[in-house]
Amino acid sequence: MFRTLKKWILSLALMGSSTSVRTLTALMLCGATVAVADVRLQGAGATFPNPLYQKWVTVYQAEHPEVKIDYQSIGSGGGVKAITDKTVDFAGSDAPLNKKQIEALGGKAVHIPATAGAVVLAYNLPGVSDLKLTGEVIADIYAGKITKWNDAKIAGLNAGAALPDIGITPAYRTDGSGTSYVFTNYLGTQSESFKETVGQGSQVKWPVGTGGKGNDGVAAAVSSTPGSIGYVELNYATANKISFALVQNKAGKFIKASPETVSAAGAGAAEGMKPEKLAVGIWNQAGDDAYPISAFTYLIVYNDLSNIKDANKAGALAKFLAWAVSPDGGQKLSMSMDYAPLAPAVADKALAAVHALTYNGQSVK
Repeated sequence: MFRTLKKWILSLALMGSSTSVRTLTALMLCGATVAVADVRLQGAGATFPNPLYQKWVTVYQAEHPEVKIDYQSIGSGGGVKAITDKTVDFAGSDAPLNKKQIEALGGKAVHIPATAGAVVLAYNLPGVSDLKLTGEVIADIYAGKITKWNDAKIAGLNAGAALPDIGITPAYRTDGSGTSYVFTNYLGTQSESFKETVGQGSQVKWPVGTGGKGNDGVAAAVSSTPGSIGYVELNYATANKISFALVQNKAGKFIKASPETVSAAGAGAAEGMKPEKLAVGIWNQAGDDAYPISAFTYLIVYNDLSNIKDANKAGALAKFLAWAVSPDGGQKLSMSMDYAPLAPAVADKALAAVHALTYNGQSVK
């Protein structure tokens, strides 16, 4: 394009058209500026969806080479702090912002559902496959009440399994974590004792076990420690070829986590979503096929993107977010990565939230 413009300028110069030369020169310089001025978007936060987000970045950048996106998997807590401090353009969090966090953002946070996933109980027990657990038993393990793998409560759920007489080492997240938020909130529905003693939240004080940073840290701890069990996002268990348990759901069925069983858990979520509040819990849902420790994960931005201080950059972010939640964009990549794509009704609400974003009070272009 620029070689063609140069030829036009040269030919016009030979014809003595100085005005046209100046005009075309200005256009060429403007075009050259656009060509080299890549837009760079910075995000950070949840490790839960990180494998999918990295895939999104790769695919989107291939389609839009002028947009460079960097997502740092530092945990939901770190992402929330970063968006609050305005050091990133968007954050990832599995845990919806609490009242105090929303106030710190000036009450202007938007939760955009990005995908749904499962928290699974990965375990290291050579020779034991298809381990079955209930929420109550998991809560007792993490509360330090069940300490051996051949405990009667576990054995009763796994008739015929050769459960070893060895200690259980629970692995947990040491960082502020949306995965911990989902896991502890689920366990709070299964055990009142757990809710009262350990509690629920992105970061709790675990009474027993060993810690790891991020989903990858917990996965590594389980892989390297015989007799261990840890809660991680499904993708981390499958990527590391770690066995994970079937968990009994609200209907009494023992369910293996998969994109399909997570979708079953999120099927009715759209009904509870309002334009001003798209964050809803989908753990412990009814339905024969629903995996019980399922959750949405969210992309969090300000409802007015003026924190970005660049209209073109704000527009690029809005376009990326719209692509991410679109069935023909990021969502079609979810299933292959062991995540559940947003149900159509949920995707519609997420897209509407993106389209409602503004920049200095004006619609984002």
